[in-house]
Amino acid sequence: MNSFLRIVVLLLLASPNSGFLLAMPGMAQQPAPYRLTLQDAIQKALEANLTVLTAGTRVEEAEGTRMRRLSAALLPRVSAQTYANVQNRDLRAFGISLPGTPEVVGPFSNYDLRVYAQQNLVDLESYRGLKASERAVDAGKMNERDARDLIVRAIAALYLNAQSALARADAAQSRVTDSSTLLRLAKDKHDTGTATGVDVLRAEVQLANDRQALLIAQNQYQQSQLELARNLGLSPAKPLELAEPLNYYPLKQPEIETLVPAALAARADYLSLLAQRQGLVEQQRANRARALPRLSVNGNFGEIGRSLGGVQGTGLVQGQIDFTLFDRDRNGEAQELASRVKRLDDQIADLRRGIDEDLREALLNLNSAAEEVTVAQDGQELARRELQLAQDRFQSGTANNVEVITAQDELARAEENYILAVSSHVDAKFALARAMGETEKNIVEFMGNP
Repeated sequence: MNSFLRIVVLLLLASPNSGFLLAMPGMAQQPAPYRLTLQDAIQKALEANLTVLTAGTRVEEAEGTRMRRLSAALLPRVSAQTYANVQNRDLRAFGISLPGTPEVVGPFSNYDLRVYAQQNLVDLESYRGLKASERAVDAGKMNERDARDLIVRAIAALYLNAQSALARADAAQSRVTDSSTLLRLAKDKHDTGTATGVDVLRAEVQLANDRQALLIAQNQYQQSQLELARNLGLSPAKPLELAEPLNYYPLKQPEIETLVPAALAARADYLSLLAQRQGLVEQQRANRARALPRLSVNGNFGEIGRSLGGVQGTGLVQGQIDFTLFDRDRNGEAQELASRVKRLDDQIADLRRGIDEDLREALLNLNSAAEEVTVAQDGQELARRELQLAQDRFQSGTANNVEVITAQDELARAEENYILAVSSHVDAKFALARAMGETEKNIVEFMGNP
């Protein structure tokens, strides 16, 4: 009896309808899908994207350049040197020729151990060059932020594409369910003699069309997952599951008068150009400082002697002033820098107008998409009511299923219009987040459920 109960329990657990599946030897286990939120997708993309990684290394390189300029020109330089030698000297080579003295003296030896130090006290050219390198570091950081913003915008668009594809697949599955219900109803009515064979055939054709549309929608959804996984640095073999379906969340539109100044203060690409301009201004100041004197102090201290036991301490301290009397190259460098500043001024002005345009365009699209969503929602509701009325008429026998199939097609168009409208609204949010700067923060805020 116990063996019989054990067999019954095992059969129940192995049944597909039981909700359990026994792992049999050799049975392939499907990996659990990874539930991916939009914020997770953004973080994974930022960790894996080559553009962001490259921008980070450029910041490190600029920081290294700044440290080199600081140490080479403004920090003290200290070195040590020691030697021991044995030599002889040809006195005649030095103009010494005395009666009774040998022509060559030596060999003799001496030892020297010495520490040298040098410090620039006043060097405006090097100081301005250091400031220019600091602005280059700031520009590099802004370029890295801008690269991150661009990747965030691109990944958000890919996630939205997958959301839209999933919504279309769900809508296609719903249409298959409705068509299957219609076919069963047509067959039942045909069996009772209240419907014709044409009604059954028409329902079968509709079901076949909807099944084909479902296969296409599912394939497009799988392709969008593959593209998303590729850009996140994930294996294409790992199944994904979107944790956030496509939904409509209205967004209160901010005033353009307040958006533009805030965007100019937050847009990394604009701030990068400003930092680059400040760096060029520092280089212009360094160029002018080339004509100014430079003051430095240097010295050494050590011990020297004929033998290690007879060394004596000696040293030197001296101040030094360097003047540049003729430097034609400075004029050419000044012209180069002036041209680069003018070019950057033009770029800054153009980007300022572009940011203003991006903000206004995003607000227009956001407002238009919100109105489209409202209209699409009304159209969806009307299409559902039309389908319900057509189904009731066919059920009661007052009409054939042509009206039902027509209503199903109308509902399919209404659902597609709604998906397009919501997708446009979400994309307009992403565009506004990018135009405002701090794209990741704004996208997370805009997509939150109010």
